[in-house]
Amino acid sequence: MATLIKKLRNRFQPVRSLAAGIHHFQSAPDAPIPYRLHLRLENDGSGILILNASTVLHLNQTAAECAYQWVTNSSPEKASKVIASRYRVSQQQAMQDYLDFIQRVETMLQTTDLDPVTYLEFDRQDPYSREVSAPYRLDCALTYRLPEGGSVHYTPTERAKTELATDEWKTILDKAWAAGIPHVVFTGGEPALRDDLPALIAHAEQIGQVCGLLSGSLRLASADYLKTVCESGLDHLMYLLQAESEESWTAVEKAVACDLAITVHLTLKGGTAPQAGAILERLHRLNVKGLSLSASDPAGAEALIALRDRAAELGLSLQWDLPVPYSAANPVAQEIGAQSSGAGKAWLYVEPDGDVLPEQGVNRVLGNFLKDPWDAIWKNARA
Repeated sequence: MATLIKKLRNRFQPVRSLAAGIHHFQSAPDAPIPYRLHLRLENDGSGILILNASTVLHLNQTAAECAYQWVTNSSPEKASKVIASRYRVSQQQAMQDYLDFIQRVETMLQTTDLDPVTYLEFDRQDPYSREVSAPYRLDCALTYRLPEGGSVHYTPTERAKTELATDEWKTILDKAWAAGIPHVVFTGGEPALRDDLPALIAHAEQIGQVCGLLSGSLRLASADYLKTVCESGLDHLMYLLQAESEESWTAVEKAVACDLAITVHLTLKGGTAPQAGAILERLHRLNVKGLSLSASDPAGAEALIALRDRAAELGLSLQWDLPVPYSAANPVAQEIGAQSSGAGKAWLYVEPDGDVLPEQGVNRVLGNFLKDPWDAIWKNARA
């Protein structure tokens, strides 16, 4: 009788969740479609699976278990045995569920513009509505310096009087990874003015982070410099196009030719708005797939809506949630309701001296990433 009671108690005990933490997987270089996965397990056993730093899936406990077994490279036999034991189902059922999960995620990795609700039956969460243990992304302003002749109007040069050294930024990256932040974007100012940019990209790559760069530097028109940056481990680039500069166009062309996801940012103003359609068509001919738009004056703002429609006709995907100059003046983002809704939740912004803001341009210091405990910074962000 005691043995039976023990068996019944074990059967109906709550399933013990996996330990909280972050895990990383990168497919082999010769894979038909290379991809990277980042899995963050939360304290309640649920998880966040980030596909190629672009698609975020919120997973319940059983789906998080499947993701964990996949990311840690378990064989289907081993994974199904563990899942069957933990969730008290048959190994046949566990195998079927595990392989189905992998198949559905692989479909997402291989298919463009796939709706995960109607096709893959993943539960959809309202953007940034879920309580998470850390943001998805950290935007790191390495410097507020600009190239000679650059406009300082949109760069808060007076906010940070000092810049962190290379080792200090590496410490921040390590701390972010330990906190469970899988994605960093280097921005500024102009981050390419720092000679240690490739070293910082390489460090993010080494510890497993997805790494992006926001830059308008003409240095990227140099094949040697671009090769150095890309081979350091850069995953994606948002390039701030200077449409009047052929050297800037050369940088875009060379970046597209690299194994690099590229989004081109175009700032509309009175002088460029009439030529905006032709600029988009030239980007299309260069095989650019991603586009970011903003306006710096009323004349540019008037052109945004029509330009958004033209971008769709050309197959250019619009992106709004990466840190770009003039983002506060982006009427299209305001229209679609996504403006800043992830600030302090989905992403945080680090200034050149290490101070943490909810996002670029929101001058509310949450702490210093180098000096203060992460828990205190995140508590301030959530409050």
